[in-house]
Amino acid sequence: MTQTYRPRRSVLYIPASNDKALAKLPSLACDAVIIDLEDAVAPADKIAAREKLAGIFADRPDRRCEMVIRVNALSSEWGADDLLAAAKCEPDGILLPKVGTPRDILEAGDVLDDNFVPDEVKLWAMIETPKALLNIGAIAELGRDPASRLDCFVPGTNDLVKETGILATPDRRYLVPWLMQMVLAARAGGLDILDGVFNDFRDADALARECAEAAAMGFDGKSLIHPAQIEAANRAFAPSAEAVAEARAVKDAFSRTENAGKGVIALNGKMVERLHLAQAEKLLAKAAAVGA
Repeated sequence: MTQTYRPRRSVLYIPASNDKALAKLPSLACDAVIIDLEDAVAPADKIAAREKLAGIFADRPDRRCEMVIRVNALSSEWGADDLLAAAKCEPDGILLPKVGTPRDILEAGDVLDDNFVPDEVKLWAMIETPKALLNIGAIAELGRDPASRLDCFVPGTNDLVKETGILATPDRRYLVPWLMQMVLAARAGGLDILDGVFNDFRDADALARECAEAAAMGFDGKSLIHPAQIEAANRAFAPSAEAVAEARAVKDAFSRTENAGKGVIALNGKMVERLHLAQAEKLLAKAAAVGA
């Protein structure tokens, strides 16, 4: 069966306070945008940025990319009002920062339910604190319960570096174990997961390497801080032509009459199981969604 797939290869942060950046939204080739009320907005501008949400979502671009709102931490002076304002816009998702326990997700979900926000509005969770990492399995398990609305993890790698005191190296050697832990938890919970941001948007080669490594690690896409990073992310997280051809061969082989009902077949000298068929169908759905 062909699976549906929602691409999240490139997910760009846009400050809600930046009119110039917002004006470019219709022309952007990213799969999703995160309208940011948190880190990208100065404290003095936070209320004004929140008040702009309604206008931003009233003027959604015709090209339908996912639109997500990142609110301030619910424990902050702005968080509760941010969540209510975001809920009224009915975005595709609301990104919660500083998530530490499953309760943080459940409490936000309760607010959405109490305000009759449609189930289609999902919750995304920033994983950016040691506490979140220690509770990652329990948080991810909420993904198995549709009532929780939890849909996607977004590592906050800059915050993890700050909070733990590890050395930030170009190869991310001290972050990788935690990133892989997040990928494992996300898959256990049936969630998507995006890689953290790459800070030096002028270094295209290093960005391309990091995107390729993240794709190999199992991430669905990458969170971005500049439009110049979109192309590299779209390219890295799209199936290659070789992978698409191989997936088609697997699907075609299992569709042959002589292979009906078989759990294992031989293809090009290799053993191929039904699990490989499921992987092939997922990859083909992804390729169709992104035009690969």
